[in-house]
Amino acid sequence: MDVPTSLPLVFLILFLATFTRSALGFGGALIAMPLLTMVVGIRIATPLVAFMGITIALMILLKRWREVDVRSAFRLILASAVGVPVGIQLLQRVPEGLVKGILGFVLILFGVYQWLSPQLPQVNSLILEFLFGFFAGVLGGAYNINGPLIVVYGTLRKWKPEHFRATLQGYFLPTGIVILVSHKLAGLWTGQVFQYYFYSLPIILLGILIGGWAHKRLTAPIFLKVVYAFLILMGIKLMVGK
Repeated sequence: MDVPTSLPLVFLILFLATFTRSALGFGGALIAMPLLTMVVGIRIATPLVAFMGITIALMILLKRWREVDVRSAFRLILASAVGVPVGIQLLQRVPEGLVKGILGFVLILFGVYQWLSPQLPQVNSLILEFLFGFFAGVLGGAYNINGPLIVVYGTLRKWKPEHFRATLQGYFLPTGIVILVSHKLAGLWTGQVFQYYFYSLPIILLGILIGGWAHKRLTAPIFLKVVYAFLILMGIKLMVGK
């Protein structure tokens, strides 16, 4: 196959997305999906971002698996699995714009409140853990946006940055595998997708390395401020893009 002319742009986008995801534990798709869609189209961007996400999660977990809150990650995964079929039904019955608009508003409200006055109590309730996981699964099954609620839950648990980052990967890795399999069944795994992925793999690995370096230098207060800012950006994107 010829080398795609769009490869330099793809490299830049994937590096920025990977750096962000590696530094914070989330946010890569927020950067990569809209930009890659403009460059290579939705049918390449969707599985390419999924492969990127799996690679990041796997690389972080290989080194940081001891920092995962295994019980929380496992319970969130189970609760999400229960929510996915409900989300599929939601997709058929409720307007997508309404759900995304409400979620976007909640994320903006939460992010702004936490940025200005972080006084919410620490959450340790198993019931709330199930609810966050369940509704994340609902949103994942309906619109492939399971991440934001898990990020909100992590901030409410007041995990330290290293536990926050690692535990999110413990959740995103198995759910990402499910998403990749669904892409395979939908016929999205093509030679062109793998070409972009393998050409970009060194760039992705570099982004993981530099993002991990940046993560170690983020103090807990600064880390949380950046997380809240990304939640606000996620909310704006959901509301504008609904």
